[in-house]
This record gives sequence, structure tokens and C-alpha cells, in this order.
Amino acid sequence: MGATATAVRSRHDLHTRLLGAREQTDSLFRIVRDEAIYDRPIPERHRIIFYLGHVEAFDWNLLADRAFGLRSLQRTFDQLFAFGIDPVGGGLPSDTPRDWPERDEVEIYNRRLRKELDGAIENALARPAEGHPQLIPMLEVAIEHRLMHAETLAYMLHRLPSDRKVRGPIGSSHGAPRKKTHLMEIPAGRTTLGLKYTTGDEFGWDNELDPHEVEVAGFAMESENVTNQDFLRFIQAGGYENEALWSAESWAWKETEGVRHPAFWKRDGNLWMYNAMFGEIRLPLDWPVYVSHAEATAYATWLGRSLPSEAQFHRAAYGTPDGWSERSYPWGEDTPGARHGNFNFQHWDPTPVGEHPEGASAFGVQDLVGNGWEWTKTKFEPFSGFAPMPFYPGYSANFFDGKHYVMKGGSPRTAACMLRRSFRNWFQPHYPYVYATFRCVED
Repeated sequence: MGATATAVRSRHDLHTRLLGAREQTDSLFRIVRDEAIYDRPIPERHRIIFYLGHVEAFDWNLLADRAFGLRSLQRTFDQLFAFGIDPVGGGLPSDTPRDWPERDEVEIYNRRLRKELDGAIENALARPAEGHPQLIPMLEVAIEHRLMHAETLAYMLHRLPSDRKVRGPIGSSHGAPRKKTHLMEIPAGRTTLGLKYTTGDEFGWDNELDPHEVEVAGFAMESENVTNQDFLRFIQAGGYENEALWSAESWAWKETEGVRHPAFWKRDGNLWMYNAMFGEIRLPLDWPVYVSHAEATAYATWLGRSLPSEAQFHRAAYGTPDGWSERSYPWGEDTPGARHGNFNFQHWDPTPVGEHPEGASAFGVQDLVGNGWEWTKTKFEPFSGFAPMPFYPGYSANFFDGKHYVMKGGSPRTAACMLRRSFRNWFQPHYPYVYATFRCVED
């Protein structure tokens, strides 16, 4: 009876988690002033109004007919809000605000979908034997998809002018890093890439499968992320003017777009300012720098180092000195908490590097989870045995094009459930708006 009760409670926890994920996206739309709902803060992305409908339409299109046999309530909106845009994916969108419905219409649509889905989900979870055989992973997809948008919406709204948002807290750290980064020796050993099942009911996206072991040669990794202060030295040394540090493609992008500093920075006379979520502040020198993959690679080249591979990141983050045993998280097996790092919507902005020593890995490397996704030099590709999700076949497969790079770790706006060791994020190298930092390695 105890095991059965646990299983029932676990199934119903899925609906509770979905409701919690909804609150995360709802809270983001509440900071957008009414007059800004049709703004497009990032040129490559849809207008904000699209995402207001998208997070609901996605759940409906995923679950309604396939899992519950529900008929469409408004097919036009189901299709209008179905698909987003891959950043830098081939030309900028050209729609106008008039091409979109009124906000009230979208919110009515959202409420209707939620009411229908909530009733169907509760009924199905109460009668598991009668439900769709893949209902549980489908609900996991709905939850994590929404939580991903809680992060991508945050960095998109980050670009929205302060007077177009409801005011929130602004970070205030301006000091130099409290301790200087140094190279930590990571001895050779094995690491596991991909989701390794222990109980059999773990959830992972298709790109996390199949698990496999990789032998990693010894290397050295920086103990902290590259800070704004570190990157300022790169700028002062002429890093953006030195073509030898950049690939031909990245140099062309930089010159065409006029990129001369990180997208989160702004020059104000002799001062460097930082675009925090709710306003500009003096550049916080002890925060991790947020940059594109192209900028991170140029910096690493300037130092005579490189970005880590996905396997090197795993070895440094989850490995142990014995060379074969691994941890679920850098700090061990404890559930992720505030003492371990800056993640799970604790803050809108970064915190100083090295501020969470309890989150350090077995090798003493800091902030490997939280405070900013970490770029790797590994291209986003399938693992051997990859098979697309039958109910979401394009999630990963559409991006196996050799143009995206793996990111690991997590940012201040990454949900705790996506801090699992196997989770893989990815972006194109010239997209500068993500909460993504980096650190360098030496082989």
C-alpha cells in the first residue's frame, strides 16, 4: 500500500509542478506594461504577445487530442501560437502589431485551454490504467518546456527598456572579485555523458540519450567563471580589433553587427555600465561575464587556452579524484538548494563568482551549476542510439546542423529540475543575449 500511495502522489505531483511552472511564466508577463505587450525586445525573436499564447498553445497541441481526445477550442490560435523562431535562423521577422490579436483575446484563449486541460489531467492521473501510455513523459515535456520559456522570456524581457516594465530589484555589486581565479588540475578519468537511469522513471529529453562513458585525459580548468573584470582586460588589450583571435565567420559577424563589447554592457562616457534586469548599474566587476560563444572563444584564444569540451565539463563538475565514481551534482547528492548556487529563479541577475563555496565540485571548481550557462567547444550532436521523441520529434533533431554549441550548468533563471547532470542546452555562436558565461581550460 505504501508503494502504491507513493506512486499516486508522484503522479499528482506532476500537475502541481505544471501549475508551479505556469506561475513562473505568469509572473514574467506581469512585469510587462500593457503598452509593451507588442514590443519585440530582441530583433530575431517574436513579439511578446506571441509568447503569451505560445506557452498555452504548446501544452494544448501536445496533450489535448493526443492524450485526452479533446477537440480544438480555437484552431486558428492553436496554429498561430504553435511555433517559435530559432534565433539567427535566416532573416528577421517582419510582422507588425496589427498582425496579432488583442491581449484580452489571447488571455481568454489561455484560460479556456487551462480549464479543459486541468480537468483532463486530473482525471487521467486518477485513472492511470485508462490513460495514454506516454502521458507521464508528455507532462514532463510540458513542464520543462514552460520552464525553459520562463528563462528565455527573462533574457528577452531583459532587453526591454526599464520604463516598459514594472520595476523590480536591481543588483548592486561593483567590487573586484574577492579571489583570483586559478587553474585547478583535473586528473584523467572516466565520465558519463547522457542520462543514466537508476530508478527507471527518470525523465530526459531525447538528446540526453543514450548514456555512455568517455575517457577524459588530464587537464586544468579555471576555478571560477571569467568575470566582467577579466573580460574588460581583453577589451582594453584590443581583443575586439585583433582579427587573429576570431574565426573568419565570427569576425564577419562582429564587423557586420558592430559588436565591440558584450551585449549586457553599455559605454557611458568613461564609465562602463551594465544592463541589469530592471535598470542600468555600474559594471559589476565580480559578476560572471555574459557573452556569445564567438566572444568566449576569442577570449580563450587570447589567453592561449580553449573552451572545455562537454566531456571535460562533466569530468570537472561531476567527477571525483578516484577517476571513475561520479556525483549527481558538483557538490554531491543533496537536492539543489540556495546554498549551492544561483539558480531556480532566486535572482534576476548574477551574483559574484565564488559566492557559493558549498556548491564546489570535488576538485574545488566553483559555480559549475548556476550563475550562467557555460559554453563548451562541443557542437550539439546526437549521441549514439539517438531516437527522437515520438510526440515531439523536432525538439533536438531540428538543431543537429553543426551550427549550435552545447552549454552546460544553468543560469539564475534555470529551474532546479533542469540542473540534472545529463541536461544539455544549446545555442548558435553569434547569439549574444543568453545568460551564458564560460571558463577556460588547458590540456
